[in-house]
Amino acid sequence: MEDTIQIEQALTNIQKLVDNIETVIKGKRSQIQFVLTALLAKGHILMEDNPGTGKTVLAKTLAQSISSSNDAHGVAFKRIQFTPDLLPMDLIGSHIFDDVKKDFVFKKGPLFCNLLLADEINRASPKVQSALLECMAENQITIGETTYPLEKLFFTIATQNPIETEGTYPLPNAQLDRFYIKIYFGYVDEATELEIYRDYLGIQSSLNNVKQVLSMSEILFLQKETEKVFIHDEIITAVRNIVSDTRNHSEISLGASTRSGITFLKCLKAFALVNGRTFVTEDDLKQISRAVLDHRLIYRNKDAKQNALNGIVAKELDRLRKLKLDEAK
Repeated sequence: MEDTIQIEQALTNIQKLVDNIETVIKGKRSQIQFVLTALLAKGHILMEDNPGTGKTVLAKTLAQSISSSNDAHGVAFKRIQFTPDLLPMDLIGSHIFDDVKKDFVFKKGPLFCNLLLADEINRASPKVQSALLECMAENQITIGETTYPLEKLFFTIATQNPIETEGTYPLPNAQLDRFYIKIYFGYVDEATELEIYRDYLGIQSSLNNVKQVLSMSEILFLQKETEKVFIHDEIITAVRNIVSDTRNHSEISLGASTRSGITFLKCLKAFALVNGRTFVTEDDLKQISRAVLDHRLIYRNKDAKQNALNGIVAKELDRLRKLKLDEAK
């Protein structure tokens, strides 16, 4: 009985969060769901898009929607504009001399926050990009012999511009693998864009007055509830088969790792919960497979990028349909 009440509360809270974000971000429910999927799966998300599509506003709105006991404006939100001259210490912090203590003390950098927007991450050098690796993988920062734990809630939304490549540094595979999900944010449809133009002042007012609908502890609770989502053994087998097939496909030179498969399962559970269910379906598998796996694979050519993964997933979906898992429940 208690578990039922908790899961109902979790589903209600997720819907409150989605509805609150949509008061500012119009026509982007699918993208909002992917962002929340990465958040509940305890991962991070990479968004590839052109400037001016709403990525910064989405990150700010999410941060302002979550209350914190330390800040009346929501959880600690930091935005870092990545540039070629950025240094690792600009992210993690540095030691400065304290005249009172007559000693060097550590001044924390912007990575010590709850929600980080790493804007145009591929414009910074590999050395700076690597400064994020330990944070995203281990939820901690090591400087010299001292390790500093990050907040229990630490979520990175990173962006990169797909058009301008001059002066950029491609993200290494090790870092791409830390992003649970990669999506293309894209433009809104024409009707929604017209609505935005007609009410841009109202939308700006909504951004300045975003309601705090959930607490940080409630977000951490949602992350725990995500782990309880039911996933059928045959869907787990399908994930194994998909991951394995990417390693043996003639048009894929580098397939997905075992860690990728674990990430896939975590995201399936989170995506189901974000969509108001306590169980994973075959449709979940279809909807998130590319967002979870595509950026981890290296294809032999552009045609393969469009078709190889789709074919692998389609084969497993066909196998699952023949099993008729819905009728077996």
